[in-house]
Amino acid sequence: LFDGVYPFYPQQRKAAGFDISTIIVIVVFLTLACSFLLITPGIRGRARLYWTLRVLLSLFVGVVIVVVQFTGDWETGWVQANTSYKSFSPVQVNVDIGLHIGLAGLNVTLRGNPVEQINETINYNEHFPWHFGADYEHSYSEGLQKGLPSPILYVAEKFSRQSPCSVHSQYRIAGHYASAMLWVAFCTWFISNILFSMPVLIYGGYMLLVTGAFMIFSLLSFSTVRNSPTCLIRIGTRTLHVAYGGSFWLLLAIALLCFVVGITIVAMHYINLDLLKTVFDLREDKAEEPQEMPEVFINPHSVDKGL
Repeated sequence: LFDGVYPFYPQQRKAAGFDISTIIVIVVFLTLACSFLLITPGIRGRARLYWTLRVLLSLFVGVVIVVVQFTGDWETGWVQANTSYKSFSPVQVNVDIGLHIGLAGLNVTLRGNPVEQINETINYNEHFPWHFGADYEHSYSEGLQKGLPSPILYVAEKFSRQSPCSVHSQYRIAGHYASAMLWVAFCTWFISNILFSMPVLIYGGYMLLVTGAFMIFSLLSFSTVRNSPTCLIRIGTRTLHVAYGGSFWLLLAIALLCFVVGITIVAMHYINLDLLKTVFDLREDKAEEPQEMPEVFINPHSVDKGL
């Protein structure tokens, strides 16, 4: 003990803007996009515009499917409150407390108003994983040993197995199946690109519909945690509420986009196949189409009279 309270580590903890896995995925897809864009100067006419739109749209769908697996804002919530900062200490601080829930775990953010209070920098971001293969209880125990601020430990304790809230298993299983559905959606997205390049356009459209369907299944899987009893997280006199975050709504928008594009391709296949071939640059050049033989002038003196 140090002056009757547990000691705190002196290093400053700063909130992480992006997970390293998210940055790697974005860089990989940006590299692919730049590589494809380097080819566009060699494409003539309107086919260049159609080709660019197809490539960028397809890569955007793929990067969203992969990135949301590592993001931590499927559910988010913020609250500003006056609360105790250290255990066994009556000192109150004014802080913003954020809860960010992802498929693989949760992040608890603690930021002071102002950041410098009681001669300390209050700026924390702690991650507690619950994906298969991770030990949430061990991460929580490490937080106790490090002497993390009381609000962070209080919020993290609500999602532990021993908590009366009993939401740990729901979030863990829902996140696992949501992630599995997204990986299946990524596979069907990859297959759809192969079918479009073969080209088998109508089957590529069908695979886009399947991709959108698995995205919806992923969202439904994660939303099942709403069926569990609501667990109130009280910080001082305020209550921390969570709602669907940016990753959830972004994935829903991309799923609807896949449905729209897939239905459009299938409908164009039966209604206007020529327009669909034009968009995918499959129409033969008119200059190469067979044309009528022009009038030919023959010198009669150079032709055998027997002919």
